[in-house]
Amino acid sequence: MGRKQGPRKGSMQFWPRKRAASQIPRIRHVGKSNEPKPLAFAGYKVSMAHVIAVDNRANALTKGERIAYPVTILECPSIKIAAINFYKKDAYGLSLSTCFISTKLDKELSRSIPLPKKTKVSLEAIKPEEYHDIRAVVYTQPKLTGIGKKKPELFEIPLGGSVKDKFNWLKENLSKEINFKDIFKPGHLVDVRAVSRGKGIQGPVKRFGVKIRQHKSEKTKRGPGSLGAWKGQGHMMYRVAHAGQTGYHQRTEYNKWILKIGDKPEDINSKSGFKHYGVVRNSYVILKGSVPGPNNRLILLTEPLRPDKKVPKEAPTIIQIIR
Repeated sequence: MGRKQGPRKGSMQFWPRKRAASQIPRIRHVGKSNEPKPLAFAGYKVSMAHVIAVDNRANALTKGERIAYPVTILECPSIKIAAINFYKKDAYGLSLSTCFISTKLDKELSRSIPLPKKTKVSLEAIKPEEYHDIRAVVYTQPKLTGIGKKKPELFEIPLGGSVKDKFNWLKENLSKEINFKDIFKPGHLVDVRAVSRGKGIQGPVKRFGVKIRQHKSEKTKRGPGSLGAWKGQGHMMYRVAHAGQTGYHQRTEYNKWILKIGDKPEDINSKSGFKHYGVVRNSYVILKGSVPGPNNRLILLTEPLRPDKKVPKEAPTIIQIIR
């Protein structure tokens, strides 16, 4: 009987497998929205748990019954707008033309950037019809959480609506606190962007899932069966599974279902708090399924690029949260 064979493990889509440049995930593409609002929000990963909920999927065999969902809890303190970026189109695409930086910024932001004393650009003199896109530069407020961090994360997020609507919304909400429930609602789908848990230098068995060779193999057991051609130039292809950096990569997971947005942390907190995190002090979000990264890691939630139409637009009724 022949030995069971398996396909190559490890997607070639992610290459090179090196450490992420920053713990703040980058945003390249997000879903569109006609409503003038931010299309992304940030939160901190608290822990995983289980919930007992009533299944509200239309064609499910367990419709109307109580089922268990694995969930991830995120703490989402409010964010603030630090600057507004104005973009124009050129031969190479969008390029930054004008940047308006607010002077009403929290002192903790000085840990990330030097705070300006006065603005060089007047917001009243800017004509939005001259630009092709407007985006917001926002920062988090980790001081509101209990993770022991003071330095805010600073990143750029896109907005929905027309250019004029974006400008008016940013003008009204500049230096104001923006909450998660102002952007997303329970039952909404979001894409999750995060930097995964780092695992250091690992061998090809753990890194790519290659099969462990038999005990009579030459030189090594936990290595690839072939490094390349027997004759020729002696060139080794980059596709050959080798040891290297594993984890701490930016990854995107699509269509995470928002089951609940809570304003009362005491509903999920225990007396001792969550392991490796502590006590939740701000509004929290419960997402169905897992999320990349360890506890305390910054997670970006964005408008879905390709929403699943089979998922109900209403969140199920949660009966119990099991930690």
